[in-house]
Amino acid sequence: MRQGFLIPLYNHGSTIKQVTASLAGEGLPIIIVDDGSDGETKRRLKETLDAFPLAEALRLEKNSGKGAALIAGFLHARGRGLTHVLQIDADGQHDSSRARFFLEESARRPEAAICGMPEYDGSVPLVRLKGRALSRFWSRICTLSTDIKDSLCGFRVYPVEASLRVIRRTLIDKRMGFDSELLVRLHWAGTPLIFFPVKVIYPPGGISHFRMAADNARISLAFTRLFFGMIVRLPALLGRKLKRARTPETKQRLSPP
Repeated sequence: MRQGFLIPLYNHGSTIKQVTASLAGEGLPIIIVDDGSDGETKRRLKETLDAFPLAEALRLEKNSGKGAALIAGFLHARGRGLTHVLQIDADGQHDSSRARFFLEESARRPEAAICGMPEYDGSVPLVRLKGRALSRFWSRICTLSTDIKDSLCGFRVYPVEASLRVIRRTLIDKRMGFDSELLVRLHWAGTPLIFFPVKVIYPPGGISHFRMAADNARISLAFTRLFFGMIVRLPALLGRKLKRARTPETKQRLSPP
């Protein structure tokens, strides 16, 4: 098992050095995918690479979306011999002090994706809370389960090969729908999803590339595809649900005290 970090970067020049510094103490490779950022971000990225020898940059010529950046990062990580990568966003919203715990849990369960479940403070916009509630609802519909506690949080340890296997098999959203779609498809493929809390903040003046109308439309389109994919997989999903209900552990959990 070889672990590393994966940071998709798009015009977050003001925070990338800080985020990288918070991870460098783990002594693991840090792959930063520059998704066609502006000149100022490229300058800040060079400063970051000069300051942290374990960090390396993979550059995409034009902005292709968060999903495309992560796919490129997965492929690069596999080429570097990494088996698991912790994805963290470049905007500094995630509590990076949780990285070690998530990596340790991944080492305990290498077959699983270890996923962040956001804990917000008062800075979170109400519209984001509503969006997450909606995505959680549709994730439950598409998996016929409550296994996905949050489908949007960009703080996760992915098993690289399992993720690439899912990506190769289907047309997956390359932008803001990627996080949700990949998680649902990993669930369909039988990859265990394990959730732990991670603090998330929305600092004043923070840069967000979330486009309310366009990105909500893309996420909705992704869930539309997933819904019809669920219909096709309905017998298998119902069979899995029935099998889980029959396991001794599940019976014990559901039985009255």
